Amino acid sequence: MFEYNLPKELIANAPVEPRDSAKLFVYSTKTDEIVLDTFSNIARYLPRGSVLVLNDTKVVPARLTVNKLTGGAVTILFLINEWDGGPHIKGLPDKGLMLYEGLFLDGHPMLEPISHVNEEFTFKILVAPEIFRKLFEKYGQTPLPPYIHSDLSEEELRQKYQSVFAEKPASVAAPTASLHFTDNVFKTLDVKDIIRTKVTLHVGRGTFSPVRSDQISSGELHSEPIHITKESAEIIQSAKQSGRAVTACGTTALRLLEATADYILAGKEYEGETTLFIKAPYEFKVVDIFITNFHLPGTSLLMLVDAFLKSKKAKKSWRDLYELAIRQHFRFYSFGDAMLII
Repeated sequence: MFEYNLPKELIANAPVEPRDSAKLFVYSTKTDEIVLDTFSNIARYLPRGSVLVLNDTKVVPARLTVNKLTGGAVTILFLINEWDGGPHIKGLPDKGLMLYEGLFLDGHPMLEPISHVNEEFTFKILVAPEIFRKLFEKYGQTPLPPYIHSDLSEEELRQKYQSVFAEKPASVAAPTASLHFTDNVFKTLDVKDIIRTKVTLHVGRGTFSPVRSDQISSGELHSEPIHITKESAEIIQSAKQSGRAVTACGTTALRLLEATADYILAGKEYEGETTLFIKAPYEFKVVDIFITNFHLPGTSLLMLVDAFLKSKKAKKSWRDLYELAIRQHFRFYSFGDAMLII
């Protein structure tokens, strides 16, 4: 039901430059009109005085290549969004490991795998956690999704696979709708008195995974850490009380806003985790307008888009919109173009 065919040439392997020159697909659910524009013009479509919510998480270069005692190299994607800063961390190695074999970096013992469930290993960190954390900046590689085949250098990726407002490092994937924003776009939003506020959701590997049958039956997705401050909650609460629109930038911001709706509507801070799975039918309590990219088939992200369109009683389905975007040669996925649903 949530499958579609995408020509390979429409998978974006690098972002456009400048960031805000990406295409923008605008769909009005009220009028059923579609406008094809450029992201730099997004302020034209957002209501004056509305609130824009951004996710300020920061991508960590969370892939580290380490060596076994035999000298063989292993690259591990560490699930840093799930790490509590303690002596154990989970990760996904690119090849099999023996439990309790030492793993080395620059000739120094760093890790020891102590258990695993399928491909997910738990590692004991053999150095102080604060030293281990610093290794990512020095040696780490940006964890691009597997469908992106980029020629960009690591230095370029750390800059381009990151929003200009990223602050809090703990994600293994970027909130990609955020990648299109620039200082110039923010200036155009300021002219329309659009208030910006930030929330934090640290993105995990489950974001891009196909939805499993057990998730459908349980109604829960992978868990991700979230935080909304009292200040941000009060800004959004005020907008809802006065009838001003709230725009979520990206599926991560939207998921957080809906997961914390009761706290937001009471103007309260919340910090914890969410397993919220948004699929139709779903009544949105906070979000009125949605900025997003074009998502992989079979994912919870696409199901979220479907739920949002149906909640707005849109005449067109997600499939109608995606088929038109493909005909218009929009670029898809993490480095691709944007969609605005109003």
